[in-house]
Amino acid sequence: MNGFENYEVWFVTGAQLLYGGDAVVTVDGHSNEMVKGLNDSGKLPVKVAYKGTVNSAKEVTEIFKQANNEAKCIGIITWMHTFSPAKMWIHGLQELRKPLLHLHTQFNEKIPWATMDMDFMNLNQSAHGDREFGFITSRLRKPRKVVVGYWKEDATLAKIAVWMRVCAGWADAQDLRIIRFGDNMNNVAVTDGDKVEAEMRLGYHVDNAPIATLVPYVEAVKAEEIDALIVEYGKIYDFAPDCAPGGAKHSFVRDAAAQEIGLRRFLEDKGAKAFTTSFDELEGMKQLMGFASQRLMAEGYGFGAEGDWKTAALVRTMWVMGQGLPGGQSFLEDYTLHFDGENSSILQAHMLEINPQITIGRPRIEVHFLGIGDARTCARLIFQGHPGKGLAATIIDVGNRFRMIANKVEVIEPQSLPKLPVACALWKPLPDFETGAGAWILAGGTHHSSFSYALTVDYLEDYAEIAGIELLIIDEKTTISEFKKDLRLNEVYYLLNKAVQ
Repeated sequence: MNGFENYEVWFVTGAQLLYGGDAVVTVDGHSNEMVKGLNDSGKLPVKVAYKGTVNSAKEVTEIFKQANNEAKCIGIITWMHTFSPAKMWIHGLQELRKPLLHLHTQFNEKIPWATMDMDFMNLNQSAHGDREFGFITSRLRKPRKVVVGYWKEDATLAKIAVWMRVCAGWADAQDLRIIRFGDNMNNVAVTDGDKVEAEMRLGYHVDNAPIATLVPYVEAVKAEEIDALIVEYGKIYDFAPDCAPGGAKHSFVRDAAAQEIGLRRFLEDKGAKAFTTSFDELEGMKQLMGFASQRLMAEGYGFGAEGDWKTAALVRTMWVMGQGLPGGQSFLEDYTLHFDGENSSILQAHMLEINPQITIGRPRIEVHFLGIGDARTCARLIFQGHPGKGLAATIIDVGNRFRMIANKVEVIEPQSLPKLPVACALWKPLPDFETGAGAWILAGGTHHSSFSYALTVDYLEDYAEIAGIELLIIDEKTTISEFKKDLRLNEVYYLLNKAVQ
């Protein structure tokens, strides 16, 4: 799966020739030092590549055209060392199709009070130049992230790092092929959507694959390959006694291992990074691919149940953003409610497919009958999500736009569930159960979600900005009355925006 080492962010410095060639040489030297410092900080996940100081409209446009055509480039950082006339940026910004970050900083941290003269002040005009650049990006209605702060400070680097991770997720989504084994569950509305608009707006390419095309991949898996995978399972999971080698149900675990190997090879052959399954379409398969889905999610594949391709894509994208960060992420579904005053909560689970990355315990392999659709008896990993703060998100199609909904949640310890043979997590939506759940429902949120311990709202704000989609946030500040106002105002905004287009 893709890592950040395959990407780079380009750094472009704005200046002009008004102050002479020597000034440009100084600007270029400062920029090189800054870029080296950013890369050497160890705080940024993606390499910063310095692309020079631009002094004319021709230079700006040429660099931005190059960025559009360079697959490794996932975003542009601009900084105005001195005054850079905004009109020279117009055509380049109109051409630019990569995410943009405007860094408002300065090479020197402090004003040199005792020695500063007019030459120094004219050269170090970020306070002036960045406002000029800010005007033209606003005038062009150009989506961008603005980061303000000294370039060596950890807080500034942290904001850049978030944006970089989001840019990586966005770049990954632009060739995100999603394989659907079966259609959406019959008569379910919220998991469906406009696939043409999704490819235009979000980059998702959704393909159907009859389950019969996967069966030969599973049947071709060799016994020795399954043996090796069973050994790997034993190193990281516990076996229920009847599931261990020699146990009465061990054959189901071997079948699940064959599904894992076959499914991985199928997705690799198709160039797919996400997939969906359906418990109603399993012709030729011995069991629902729950165990295989759990394992592949842990590797970074996106997953959505019952044909939910939008959630499968978001699970993948949030995994890309969170690579290397602690906590893990997973597909989850709202299942059942627990009313207990201030501790009222929602049990998150699914039939089988929860990512083991969200537990700090050791998952247990068990085999049980699954009495829904054609799923039959299935292997699965059983565990509970660990306590902590997290973020649940979904994307829905509301007709004239895509809407992302994000809810801060607190995962808490559930009571013992000895008869529930699936993985689960119990959480309290913020700001409280009534407000969090109510706002989610008012917004039209799905019963499926992409959940992460690692990501914060900042990531999804940057993502929605780049994608040009609506974002609704449910957090500790949310009230139902204000949330309803947001819904109404957003409806007006997008209707007017559509009319202008």
